[in-house]
Amino acid sequence: MDGIASLEGNSKDRQFVTALARGLEVLRCFEPGDRHLGNQDIAERTGLPKPTVSRLTYTLTCMGYLYHNERLGKYQLGTGVLSLGFSLLSNLDVLKIARPLMQELADHSHTQVAVGTRDRLSMLLLDSRERTEATVSLPREPGTRIPIVTTSMGRALLCSLPENEREKLMDSIRQQDPASWPKHKACIEQALREYQERGFCLSIGQWRSDVNAVAVPMLPIAGSRRLAFNCAAPSFVLRQHMLEDDIGPRLVNLVRTIESAAARY
Repeated sequence: MDGIASLEGNSKDRQFVTALARGLEVLRCFEPGDRHLGNQDIAERTGLPKPTVSRLTYTLTCMGYLYHNERLGKYQLGTGVLSLGFSLLSNLDVLKIARPLMQELADHSHTQVAVGTRDRLSMLLLDSRERTEATVSLPREPGTRIPIVTTSMGRALLCSLPENEREKLMDSIRQQDPASWPKHKACIEQALREYQERGFCLSIGQWRSDVNAVAVPMLPIAGSRRLAFNCAAPSFVLRQHMLEDDIGPRLVNLVRTIESAAARY
């Protein structure tokens, strides 16, 4: 796990609390679809010694962030984590502004409109609105992770970063998957050209072969986090020319409207 690997880099920072960081990494182990994890599962995912994991899971259980299933001898996320996540989402004022506009675009395009932010080397879905009769399912639950390089949402956020931050992120992506880096680099360069020329980034069957999407970043306003909005649908519903000629420009206008409203909020 990249978070644990980064602990060594912060170990000499006197302000950095390693024990706290390890506990948070334990919570990060739980992904959508992971109903229960044992100490051995967590140790394998984090690279931490099993005795250390046992102490951390015990403490997190006492604090309400994990729940211990005695019958299985395994853990699942506790209500304390839900409370934190709900507090985050409820305090993101931009989502209150964005939701009706996202629904309006979803109704117009018969697609899914979503918003997400970066979490390390993934994009984290925060909310989505949709109106589609298509049978292909798309991620819609808050907290769902999707890749950065192959998705329009990830590419848009990456393109909006200051150059030094973008280069640092690209280097991390390269280190994570060196074999795929030449292909990923070409995709990023194409996304940068699209963003500079039209203000949006495309993903035409590159994340999933049956899905097309377009995305636009939203720059931080008054200390808010950097976001990206996308519009996605099955490729037989949303053709590339529709993204380029209609949905992409509409999404740019949507994000500019949200930015303007958020600045006055």
